[in-house]
Amino acid sequence: MFPTPDLVKSYIAAGLECSHLEVEGDGQHFNAVIVSAAFDGKRLIQRHQLVYAALGDRMREEIHALSMKTLTPEEFQK
Repeated sequence: MFPTPDLVKSYIAAGLECSHLEVEGDGQHFNAVIVSAAFDGKRLIQRHQLVYAALGDRMREEIHALSMKTLTPEEFQK
């Protein structure tokens, strides 16, 4: 069984406080827009690591690919 975009969204939201979160995908490949104050002052790789930490083992076991845009609330408003 492949995860749905809503399921992936719930995984991210459970592990990372987000002010905006969109996830689209086909069950294997997903695209996400993730807006979180936790990204303030972090480089791109650090932001992605926060998302991967929220997903945990699901990234290896359930989700084949995840493309993400990680933004602070200020960046998202622009």
